This record gives sequence, C-alpha cells and structure tokens, in this order.
Amino acid sequence: MHAIMTYVQKNKWKFLATVVLIGGLFFAFNTFNPSSNESPEIRHRKLLSTIGHLLESEHYNPRKIDDQFSKDVFDAYLKVLDPEKNIFLQSDVDSLKIFQKRIDDEIHGAKIEFEPAASAMHDRRFAEIKEVFDAIIKQPFDYNIDDSIKLDTDSIAFASDLNERYSRWYKSIKYKCLERYSTLIEDRNSHKKSDTSKVKTEDKFVFKSDSLLEIDARNSIAKSYHKKFEQLEKTFGKEKKFEAFLNAITGLMDPHTDYFAPIEKRSFTEQMSGVFYGIGAQLTGDENGVKIASVQPGGAAWKSGQIVMNDVIIKIAQGDQEPVDIAGYETTDAVKLIRGDLGTEVRLTIKKPDGSIKVVALKREKIILDEGYARSAVITKGNEKIGYILLPDFYADFDREEGARCSKDIANEVKKLKAEKVNGIIIDVRYNGGGSLYEVVQMVGLFIDQGPVVQIRDKEGRSQVLSDETPGTLYDGPLVVMVNEFSASASEIFAGAIQDYKRGIIVGSTSTYGKGTVQRNVAFGKPLDSLGIQTEYGAVKLTFQKFYRVTGSSTQKKGVESDVVLPDEYELLKYREKDNPAALNWDVIQKANFKTLGTNFNVDKIAASAKLKIDADTNTIKFKKNLKWISNQFEHPVYLKLEKYLAYKKQVQWVIQQNENMLKLKDPMQVSALKADNDKFYNNPDKPKQERYQAWLKMVAKDNQISEASKLLSAYVPTNVVAKKK
Repeated sequence: MHAIMTYVQKNKWKFLATVVLIGGLFFAFNTFNPSSNESPEIRHRKLLSTIGHLLESEHYNPRKIDDQFSKDVFDAYLKVLDPEKNIFLQSDVDSLKIFQKRIDDEIHGAKIEFEPAASAMHDRRFAEIKEVFDAIIKQPFDYNIDDSIKLDTDSIAFASDLNERYSRWYKSIKYKCLERYSTLIEDRNSHKKSDTSKVKTEDKFVFKSDSLLEIDARNSIAKSYHKKFEQLEKTFGKEKKFEAFLNAITGLMDPHTDYFAPIEKRSFTEQMSGVFYGIGAQLTGDENGVKIASVQPGGAAWKSGQIVMNDVIIKIAQGDQEPVDIAGYETTDAVKLIRGDLGTEVRLTIKKPDGSIKVVALKREKIILDEGYARSAVITKGNEKIGYILLPDFYADFDREEGARCSKDIANEVKKLKAEKVNGIIIDVRYNGGGSLYEVVQMVGLFIDQGPVVQIRDKEGRSQVLSDETPGTLYDGPLVVMVNEFSASASEIFAGAIQDYKRGIIVGSTSTYGKGTVQRNVAFGKPLDSLGIQTEYGAVKLTFQKFYRVTGSSTQKKGVESDVVLPDEYELLKYREKDNPAALNWDVIQKANFKTLGTNFNVDKIAASAKLKIDADTNTIKFKKNLKWISNQFEHPVYLKLEKYLAYKKQVQWVIQQNENMLKLKDPMQVSALKADNDKFYNNPDKPKQERYQAWLKMVAKDNQISEASKLLSAYVPTNVVAKKK
C-alpha cells in the first residue's frame, strides 16, 4: 500500500485526471456506514439512498430523480425480470403500478417496497412457468400447421391472461424445438442412407425416423431449459435481484454507470489489471457441469497433484465455511467463487473421471492473464514484412507498482518488430472496449512527438488537455489502426488521435462504438483486502467526465469514422452507443493547440485510393446488399411450419455463407511468431496455452481484414526514416 501511495503522490495530477476511463480510482462515500448487525432491508435502504445521492450530486449529467424517473425505473426493472414478456401477466404489472411513482421516494430514503414486491411476483410466476414448460415439452409438436412467431418482444405488451401466456410459451418452445429438429433432419439427410438397422458405432451414423428426431429435439430443448431454470434459481436470488434493481436505476443515468456488488467489483478490477488470485486452472462447462479444462503448470492445482483435466467441480467452499453446490451454475459464476484474496483457502469438492468424490483444499496464488495482454506477429509478403500487434484491452494494474501496463507492453512489441525490420505496423483494437485513459495517452505518445492527445471536461464545464509530454517517437514509420463497432472508449481516443495527427490510416467499420464518457469507481464500506480491490458493499462505476478529441469533437454517439471502410457482419446491427436511449449526447468544445505531423506519407491519398477500389469491388457491393437483407429479417415473424421454415433457413444460410466466403481469404497469409517470442509459441511449459498461441497465428493468417490492412501499408512510399527511441 505504501508503494502505491508513493506512486500516486509522485504522479498526483496525472493519476487523478487520467487513470479513470472505466475504473481504477477508489474512494469511500462517507454517507454509507451500515453496521454489521443490520437487516438486509435496512442495508438495502441505506445503499439505495446513498447511490441515489451520488447519482444526483456527482454524475456528469444527472437526470432528475422524480416521478418520471420513477416510471422509467419501474419499466426498466420489469424488463430485467421479464425481458421477453412471457412471465408476468398484464394484471401483475397493473397491480405493481401502485409503486410506479413511489420509486423516487424510495431512492431518497423511504422504505423500499417496489423491488421486493416485483421480485416476489416474479418468483411466483417463475414457479408457474416451469410447470407450463414441462406440460408443453412433453407433447409432440405438429409442424404442418401454418403458423409463425414474432421474436422481437419489445413491441408487444404483457400477456392479458394465463391462456395468452401459455400460447406465447407454446410458440416459443415450438420454435426452439423446430430449430433443433430441422438441424437433426439436415444432419440425417447429409448422410447417405444405407442400412438403417445398424446400431450406432464410432464411424457409423444412426438414421432415425422423423418422429424419433422430433423426440430427440424436444429432449434436447428440455435439458437446456431445465439447466437454465436451475441456474436462475441458484444464482438469481434476493441479493442478485436487488443488484439488478440498482443497475436498472444507474443505467437510466447513462449506459456506463453501474453498480458492482463486492464479488463483481473484484471481477471488474481483475479484468482491468489482468491479475487475480486463484488456483491456476481453466474451467469449462458441459452437460455434466463445470469441469477442469486444463491445469496451469506451477499453479496451485498443478502442485496439489490432485486435480486433473475433466474433473467435475461439484461444490466450492471458502475455507471452512459451508460449501456451495454449483450444480446448474454457469462457468463464470463458478470462477468468481474460486477466485479470492491471495493466500486464502478454497475447498473444491470434485468428482473424478472414475466417479470417486474428493475434497481438495488449495491456497489461492497470483495468476497473470498474460493471454489478454498485447501480442504481435510478422506477416511476410514476398520481400516485405508487416508487423501486426493485437491489443485486446487498454489494461492497467494500478493497484501494484510493477503491475502490467498496456503502453509499456506495446512499446516492447514495437521494439521487437523493429528488430525484425518490418516495413510497417498494424495495431488491431477491434473488439477492444477500452480501459485506462492514462495508458492510452502514453500509448499515443509512442507514435507522435509531443502534443495534446485528448481533452476531458467535467460537469462544471472545466476542461483539461492531456498531452504526450515526452520528446521523440518510438516508431514513426507506416501505421494502420484497425477498428470496428466494438472498439470503444480508449480505443476511440487512440484511433482519433492517430487520425487527427494524420499519423496513420484508420481502417474498419464505418465508425467505432461511440463511447465518449469517463468513469471512476466509488467504493462503499470497508476494504476487504489490503489493496481495496474488493470492498464490503461494492462500488458504483460513475460517469463523471466526457472526453473529446484534440479537434474539439466528442466521440460520444458518433465514434471515430474510418478512413477506409471494410464491411463486416455487424455493421447494420444496433450495438453502438447511439442505439441506447440513455446515452449522453454528442457535442463539441474548443480545439486544442496541435498541428498535424509532417510525414513522408500522404495518408489521405492512400486512403482515398483504397476507398475507390473497395467501393467499386463487386464482392463488397454484394456483401452490403446481403447484409441489409439479413438485418431486415429481424423485423419479420419466423415460420413454424417445417416446410416453410426449412426453405427460409436455407435461404438465410445461403446468404450468410456467401458473406462469410467473401470475408475469408482464399489463401492464408504467411504469419509467424517473432523470434523473441519463439519459446512462448513453441516451447511453452503450459502446452494448452502454447496451442492457443499457435491457433491464434492461424486465425491471423486467415483474417481478410488484416490482409486488407496490410495492403494499405504496402501502398506507403518506402522511406529511410529512422525512428527515435523514447
């Protein structure tokens, strides 16, 4: 702790101003001081009112918590409890409407009544739904009836009575079974019919009649739903429902203000830092439950000698506490129970492959998720070598002075690529949802020679410019940045700065995600560990600033527009910030004092030439047409008659396959690991990890968009500019 405080004091302004894009700063909120002997009801009441006060007083652009806000919370929480509107009846909703204008009073400190009432109603109706499902799934479906189902439930009301609700469930289950049934039929028809009397062997396919396949389909769906029901009953109890209620409230302020319960808060911090304390084993799930997928050499599980691949975890206990039966749990929920504080004990009750049961006690050790860190490869094209760097997140472990930082890792990857004498570098931030603001400023600084990188503004309208203050550049050669619809926050700052300085070419979807807000974590209660990673009553991730490009334009809702647009399958789907009604608005502030870089590369000319070729490409035109057709299908009902469904499914599959083929490379690129990384890829003591690294190289080699990005680098005019080290 002393080392961290020293670090903060030395870097006070930068730390407070920039290490908070989606987390990393924690402080106590003094009004929340529950005592250990308080009832859950009193604790919930204090937590709710504290969060309400925090939202109203500290949020960047708070909504007024009044009757209208109360109505919106009412609708939002019911949507959480019943997203498909097939559990509650309209009469249930009507009976709850007595609370519709009271929720704002509850947030301001009144007794909490709506959430318990709605949750109790949900529990009663959920018990009924399980019986409804069991009654429906037992009977064969008639797929000769000309009927259909509308999958978009946003536009429909709650069921008027039990009969209508039953009808909705009947159609929904029939549709799920039809999906499975049609797949079984296609699988059967794809095999040549020979001797249907043969029993199934490893190399023989068993042909079944339609009626038997229909039974198999229902059995498969029944098993799937029963698992979901069991998982919901075990993991969506009173506390989880209350947490969901709190998030229904915070989410109405903006999409990125969230409440984290203690265990969720720890999970969030682990994701940001890439460090956690666990047993050194990867988990997976199947019909048998949560299983050990692999054991990390040198980890606690490996050293115990008692845990091997395919062991099924039955129960998890914290030290000598009562174990939790995890039957029906999702793998992610089991992982959260296994992880904890350094040196603490976790006891696993496991079922061995031979059927024996064993309890294994393990001490949690430090685990570094280095597979989530930056990594690179070399693409060879004739005499040309292209460097490729993947950055999954803008990670930063600010809880540990020597913790991982993505800017340092990117610098190391660039140095290794320079040693390989690459002709240009691609940095891939597709699917990168953001992370540390401090880190992205440092990372931009690797590619520019001093200057402003991003501007931030608080709720009072005060603005600050965050700059790269270190002279020189680490790399000043040809550069391409790859983005897509899921590149958000810090990714958009990086891409925007590279674009504004004309330092490189941005290639990808029409625009990035469009998240232009900054969050910090406000912790409640006492720290549960020495670093304050997990706190007694969780934390709120609060939006308290917006960031702006050096041009003065916000990325909020608009994102960063690509210089060269490469179509992808998500382009027309509503995933971006602008598609969320609670998103804050776009705006502009004053331009920062910056100048575009004078380079030997005319990025505008290269991008314009590439755009003309891509827009005129017949495959691209066809891809966009197919994509529009696919996106329009979400608005139409789906057939429940087998003949029509099979014809429709065939058409959809044909169009999707066309697009997938257009995105695939006919001939994979030549991609290899860097010399400096040879041991990680080919002599790794963790063999499953080694296999994953090698599989990653193969994925890169087949990626059409990476291939297109490399062509842009090939279009750069070669120079003999020597990069200056920072």
